[in-house]
Amino acid sequence: MESLPTKESDLRRQFHELAELAGSLAHEIKNPLSVIHMNVELLAEDLDDSEWAGVRRAVAKVDMIRQQCERMETLLRDFLKFAKLRDMDMTAGNLNDQVAIVLDMFQALAKKQSIELVRYLNPDLPSIQLHSDSLQSALINLVKNAIEAMPEGGQLIARTYGIPGGVALDLIDTGIGMEETTAMKMFEPFYSTKDGGSGLGLPAARKIIEAHGGRIAVQSELGRGTKFVIEVPTPVRLHG
Repeated sequence: MESLPTKESDLRRQFHELAELAGSLAHEIKNPLSVIHMNVELLAEDLDDSEWAGVRRAVAKVDMIRQQCERMETLLRDFLKFAKLRDMDMTAGNLNDQVAIVLDMFQALAKKQSIELVRYLNPDLPSIQLHSDSLQSALINLVKNAIEAMPEGGQLIARTYGIPGGVALDLIDTGIGMEETTAMKMFEPFYSTKDGGSGLGLPAARKIIEAHGGRIAVQSELGRGTKFVIEVPTPVRLHG
């Protein structure tokens, strides 16, 4: 009967060791990659002053190396953010405030892209335990994803409301939507349908929401849009 807990403990320990190793490896890759990127930039400057006949082909190759360096740096940066998510110091706060701050960040971009940001924020929403910076980071990923899904303009609705034992947020866009397979895989690390995407934005958002004791779900239909639903519990009130 004692063997199962031992196996679970061993698996948990191995997982943490692997996570630490992955984080260390990412750091070790990041430093030489930065050196490569810097030297590629210097090489590009030298080629600008060159009168060599093959300079055009060389510049094209340097540009390709630069683009791949930038892609890898973005991937490593997002991975390190994802790996660093851990127990967070929570304080009492209001979900409406976090949503409003994030929507304000995107107001100018939304207007430029003919996207209407509609807010239905319940003023009677109870407080929750939250980590402001992390929760805003999760919401930024979701709102950014929604705006990118509406290249021809549209509408993004943010609606908060109470649920039994907690609060909820609906983020509904009128964008291009996605297939069921994409919706099922979008929270998996490194899965991305975007060129140059790290595939860690939405998994990180889910991890943050789960760290708040909450959950996130998605519904989508091609050509009609996408709906994200976030639910976060309210603190249990202690009596006596």
